[in-house]
Amino acid sequence: MRAAAVMPYRYRPEVLEQLLLHGVRPTADTPPELVHEFVNDLYRYELRRLRHALVSGAIPKAGYYDRVVEMRRKYPLVSIKPHLWIDDHRPLSGEDAELD
Repeated sequence: MRAAAVMPYRYRPEVLEQLLLHGVRPTADTPPELVHEFVNDLYRYELRRLRHALVSGAIPKAGYYDRVVEMRRKYPLVSIKPHLWIDDHRPLSGEDAELD
């Protein structure tokens, strides 16, 4: 039995830039769904930490909403479907020479 071929994923440069801000560096073999799930989990963890800080009195209630909005802005990829993270039309390497 042959193993299924792994399709190389070409992440859009702006997506890779955002992922790097969170220390995430997917390879061409990393499915975007897996990366999206990880980033979503990280975002939810950060929100839980923020909520815990509010409940424990470490931060005041005034301004909590603004902190949540600020957190959301740090994770714009969470609201973008994983299949849109991929650029299917860009060559994987420097093969972008025009064909005659």
